[in-house]
Amino acid sequence: MARLRVGIAGYGIVGKRRHECLDKHPRFETVAVCDRNFASDTTLPSGIPAFKNYKSLLQQPLDVLLVSMSNDMAAEVTIAGLRKGLHVFCEKPPARTLEELTNVLAAEREHPDQRLMYGFNHRYHGSVQDALAIIRSGELGKIINLRGLYGKSKLITFNQPDWRAKRDLAGGGVLLDQGIHMVDLMRLFAGEFTEVHSVVSNSHWGYDVEDNAYALMRTADGVVALLNSSATQWRHQFSLDINLQRGSLLLRGILTSSKSYGSETLTIVHADPDRDNGDPVESARTYNTDPSWESEIAAFAEAIDTGVAADHGTSTDAFLTMSLVNSIYYADPQWRARHGIPDPSKHRLPRG
Repeated sequence: MARLRVGIAGYGIVGKRRHECLDKHPRFETVAVCDRNFASDTTLPSGIPAFKNYKSLLQQPLDVLLVSMSNDMAAEVTIAGLRKGLHVFCEKPPARTLEELTNVLAAEREHPDQRLMYGFNHRYHGSVQDALAIIRSGELGKIINLRGLYGKSKLITFNQPDWRAKRDLAGGGVLLDQGIHMVDLMRLFAGEFTEVHSVVSNSHWGYDVEDNAYALMRTADGVVALLNSSATQWRHQFSLDINLQRGSLLLRGILTSSKSYGSETLTIVHADPDRDNGDPVESARTYNTDPSWESEIAAFAEAIDTGVAADHGTSTDAFLTMSLVNSIYYADPQWRARHGIPDPSKHRLPRG
């Protein structure tokens, strides 16, 4: 089977890492890239043509477009790729706003033969996959509540460009940039949240996007989730506690390229409330490799070849996760008034 020709729109840290993953997969071959930070159209040392403008990239003979651009360009370039007849993989977040994302989904419906997938790679981490399998097995009963913290020490880290701190370009701050992963995982484990209360602030860094978001949420079945997405977490941290009827799943650390979030572990707690005194039997698993990037690309390839949407990262997932992020913004009346946050309930998931 011939390899699919891939163009990468956005060739920063993430675009380059995706390039490595794509070229490891037997179905993909990167044939061109673009990045608006290039001084001019050029050629990479590998011989691949590199363009300054994504429109020039789309003039190349491509089968697949991978979008890893700034948030203000994500929806526009995704739509352009679909209209060009390409399969599209877009990094999170899928857009700045639900309105932009709704336009993407409309374009997707107009091109049913093209596959659209979004990069929520945390779903493919070993600890997350194992926790999900345990929950679905029913071994520990139903979920009672979740508590999640995903935090870093500043809005702009590891020499990233500063557009992430500008509302007109980013659409939001740490919640939309990083916390969206935790929001997505809470949806994955517990389902959809119908009640949201929040406090959103930019009290420390002073940008016009948030540096902290705190949310208390509840599903229609009564599962409660407590979330903090932070850019004032001086020691980087990822933690997610999932308490169930007969035990708990404690996810700590997440393997990233920065290696700043510590070891990735899953502690499985087997509770016996009638016998233990707060010291239940526990077992722990440690994950030394991060398969998420390669697994996600493999799922995208399978979706293209079979014509069946992947289990994770669909446009429906993207819409529902973005809707919950926007519900957190909207639920804080002060933040809503200050930034004119629209009511997310006015945007419904398109059908058909």
